[in-house]
Amino acid sequence: MKIKRTLCALLLAAVLLSLPTAAFADGAHQSRAVIGADLTDEQVTDVYNAFGVSRGSVVELKVTNQEERQYLEGYVDASVIGTRSISSVYVELLDEGGGMNVTTSNISWCTGEMYMSALATAGITDARIVVAAPFPVSGTAALTGIYKAYEDMTGKKLDDLAKLVSTQELTITGSLAEEIGSMDSTSIVNDLKLMLDETAQMSDEEIRQQIIQIAAEYNVSLTDKQINQLISLCRSLEGLDADSLRKRVEEVQGTLQKVSEAKTQVVGFVQSVKKVVTSVKSFFDRIGGILGWN
Repeated sequence: MKIKRTLCALLLAAVLLSLPTAAFADGAHQSRAVIGADLTDEQVTDVYNAFGVSRGSVVELKVTNQEERQYLEGYVDASVIGTRSISSVYVELLDEGGGMNVTTSNISWCTGEMYMSALATAGITDARIVVAAPFPVSGTAALTGIYKAYEDMTGKKLDDLAKLVSTQELTITGSLAEEIGSMDSTSIVNDLKLMLDETAQMSDEEIRQQIIQIAAEYNVSLTDKQINQLISLCRSLEGLDADSLRKRVEEVQGTLQKVSEAKTQVVGFVQSVKKVVTSVKSFFDRIGGILGWN
């Protein structure tokens, strides 16, 4: 019996040692790295550095340009989509109530809060996500990699319509952000999502007036084109379950508020530093004038 126990222990140890490193990497939380299929080995190393994890320590998947086009076509200009898959993501699922944490590296168009809002629409709320590229890209294609990682980890397929609307939301929010800033654009879109029950019963003109009213609360003026984009988004959102969507939006609202407050504090600090630097420079300019240094 003792020999049998010893053999079983040795066999178990051999099996554990034979498992790939990635099998232990997920720990309490599952994680995935989804890499753009067209990156070179050197570029893959760069995005892993941005993720803050070493290659081989996490299960790795690939995403192709063809897969990205499934969700982007019709919402993003073909020239922006391009022909190569570059955007890469690291996704770690958190426990329920863990919230959203999205950071970016070399993503020039989409911000963390824009991803958070769009992912809530798709059905993802508790995760730590890093979106990265080896050089500046828009980041619109990154959602495809996040969907892929989430579905692979959970074994559950996200609703196809929700994924399409999520992509539509990201591109509209990004377009608005160029004119009014990412926080205001995200806030306006989230306010509309929270009142989906109401807007679903409204005419386009009534939604138009509602959008104008919401924008005014943020001291923002929107163009007719921007308002029409938001009306189109409202109509797309009507295909989703309003109660489930509201719950997910409310879950990320707290995180978005904290992000907004943190950015405000940073801006205030930078402005204070600028004032101090200006005052110090002015002081030394006066001293220099007195001593004839100037």
